[in-house]
Amino acid sequence: MLAWIRAIRPVEGHAVREKTVDLGEAERFIALFCRENGGDPQARMRQVAREVARTGSYTHTPEELAFGARVAWRNSNRCIGRLYWRSLRVRDRRAVTTAEGIALECVTHLREAAVGGKIRPTITVFAPDRPGRDAPRIVNEQLIRYAGYRADDGTIVGDPRNVELTELALKLGWRGRGGRFDVLPVVIHPGRGKPLLCNLPGDAVLEVPLAHPDYGWFAELGLRWHAVPAIANMCLEIGGICYPCAPFNGWYMGTEIGARNLADEDRYDLLPVIARRLGLDVRNERTLWRDHALVELNVAVLHSFELAGVTMTDHHTESRRFMKHLEKESRAGRVCPADWSWIVPPMSGSATPVFHRYYDESVLSPAFVHHGE
Repeated sequence: MLAWIRAIRPVEGHAVREKTVDLGEAERFIALFCRENGGDPQARMRQVAREVARTGSYTHTPEELAFGARVAWRNSNRCIGRLYWRSLRVRDRRAVTTAEGIALECVTHLREAAVGGKIRPTITVFAPDRPGRDAPRIVNEQLIRYAGYRADDGTIVGDPRNVELTELALKLGWRGRGGRFDVLPVVIHPGRGKPLLCNLPGDAVLEVPLAHPDYGWFAELGLRWHAVPAIANMCLEIGGICYPCAPFNGWYMGTEIGARNLADEDRYDLLPVIARRLGLDVRNERTLWRDHALVELNVAVLHSFELAGVTMTDHHTESRRFMKHLEKESRAGRVCPADWSWIVPPMSGSATPVFHRYYDESVLSPAFVHHGE
């Protein structure tokens, strides 16, 4: 077996939920599927009802699964990049039920999602929850996360967002290097038995070192970021069925890294560092030193990903694409839900078209949702 898979170690398990599929939810999904893809919804529902009566759940066809995953992206009200929802590549891995198998497939997912730097929207769907039997799930918020090490004096090296996960990994035997960009292992809860901890092999984690087109000193900061934002801890809900382990990715919009991950005070908090290197007066907010530093940080992120040949979009382009998505959904007679506070980019908001309107806040299904334990 590969070296990285040998790093797996046991941790605590989780409780099993008892739940029978709601036939109403199943019926609404089957009707939606047949309306957009053809087929006889009544005949299909008779099959579903018989299976639910016998087992408490039912099995999606490969076509239903792929459609449901794509529509869940279409319905994601916090995602600005939904124009290409039909292009989502769906990897049906429902037959993979062991933690070791899931680890292998997650690594394959990361490799296939970033071939040659071209990021492809991808989802890998593992087994669903069944009545009396919870399927595996992943603890990590994303497949790739950077460690956050808390020192005795309370200071943090790395990403403060991941301090709790880092402490769990260290407790389980992981040995980080203590750096600012150490890739954390993935913690996988199997449906039964002890959960597992495994390291990601280096070739599955595409990273981009950050530099600035005009300031040579920027590269001296030693910054970088990974290329595939693969959400791993959300449940894919389709027609009353929960797929708790379904990691999915699109590609980054530059501000996600440059205006949030690296800039937020409770994350890497780099704006004061960059402002000082730029020679700005950080003693007075009226100098707008934060704004100046924020722009240059985002210029560096976009420049570096382009230089590396890795897919990334900017917030102005993506805002226009989202407006096009709204128009297409309206012509199709569909509601397009959106959360204004997430759709508007975290910088230059009013300079983008998505700022100047309200949105439907409906919650639609299929969907990606968070479930508390």
